[in-house]
Amino acid sequence: MQNNAPSKPTFQEALWFWFKLGFISFGGPAGQIAMMHEFLVEKKKWISESKFLHALNYCMLLPGPEAQQMATYTGWLLHGTWGGLAAGILFVLPSMFILLLLSIVYVLLGKLAWVAAMFYGLKPAVVAIVVLALLKISQKSLLSNFHYAVAGLSFVGIFFFNIPFPLIILGSIALGFLVRRFLPQFLIVKSDKNKTEVEERGYYLNKYSEIPNLGFRPWRLVKQIAITLILWALPLWAFYYFTADFGFWQTLVVFFSQAALVTFGGAYAVLPYVAQFSVEKLSWLSKTQMIDGLALGETTPGPLIMVLVFVGFMAGYNQYEGSIFYGTLGLLATTFYTFLPCFLFIFVGAPIIEKTQHNQKIKGVLAIVTATVVGVVLNLTVYFAQAVILPKGLIINAIDYISLAWTIISVIAMHHFKIGMISWIGISAAFGWLVYAVGLI
Repeated sequence: MQNNAPSKPTFQEALWFWFKLGFISFGGPAGQIAMMHEFLVEKKKWISESKFLHALNYCMLLPGPEAQQMATYTGWLLHGTWGGLAAGILFVLPSMFILLLLSIVYVLLGKLAWVAAMFYGLKPAVVAIVVLALLKISQKSLLSNFHYAVAGLSFVGIFFFNIPFPLIILGSIALGFLVRRFLPQFLIVKSDKNKTEVEERGYYLNKYSEIPNLGFRPWRLVKQIAITLILWALPLWAFYYFTADFGFWQTLVVFFSQAALVTFGGAYAVLPYVAQFSVEKLSWLSKTQMIDGLALGETTPGPLIMVLVFVGFMAGYNQYEGSIFYGTLGLLATTFYTFLPCFLFIFVGAPIIEKTQHNQKIKGVLAIVTATVVGVVLNLTVYFAQAVILPKGLIINAIDYISLAWTIISVIAMHHFKIGMISWIGISAAFGWLVYAVGLI
């Protein structure tokens, strides 16, 4: 059988993609996963649909930003540990530096109208990107009426009843085992095996690819945990010897380390906890500053959890009486301790998860998890679309018709006219500035 799969991307090619992604990854996890899917699966064919979804299932189960962990996982698949490090770090660094710049401008000037104008144009484009990706993923992962029902129940549970999505995912795993045990006919999917194999062989990495060093290895686990603990302790040691207020830095390190380990449900689940504790208990920043920080976080690329680094900046800035230097140090420390556990979760878990891809029992269960993830992504899509098109809530008279129109135009431009995603993001930013310039916002 002819193999039309692309060759392995060079490390430099992958590095350039992760670098670009860090600057354009708007729209929260749904938008970021959509962008990775569009490039890795649809455009470059570096990773097949089945392998992409297999990785996504695992990342959805973890605490922390699932999109950043997905970038780390796929980087690891392509180029091992160094690939995972490069992908995960570059996914975060651009948004960290952008948020640092905006935080400095915020404390010095206060108003950022031109930034808001740019993102006014970007957000509808991201809604369109998410919608198109959701359709593509649904076509590949909803394999039967049963899978459609699971996706629908997942969406209803999280959207209407506010069931935490970790519980929904765990429930789907339990459902998968029960269905496989008592109603296995629900998992039978009619498919063209030859067509499926041809499709898989068309990707550099597919379900038939052999990934080295898979499975559980105790010594590797001990080594990974030891390295993580050393990296965790080093900045704390530096704070002890080189700063005058070690108690403040110790509290900051412990607080954000804990936040990183309990962020099941994504940023929207942890932000209320962080906001309440940092404002009311620690007095690191005011309520007004916290609200402004949320606005800044919403308008920058990268995971929404990056809002935490604004909290770290304001904590250092206010603790040291308006010091930009200590504000920057607080932001860097917060970034480090928020994302360090993410790399451990991937480097420990990915070799084990990849080992399960050909296990038919686990594969059937994960197919149900994939359908559940579609419902979760649909919820994120609706949530984001509501925030963009209905910014004042479900009030028909409050529809933002400019955003609605630009969302429709974006779908047509990228789907029908095949305009590239990166090009359209630039066009949309310019559109936002234009709308602001003529006084429509």
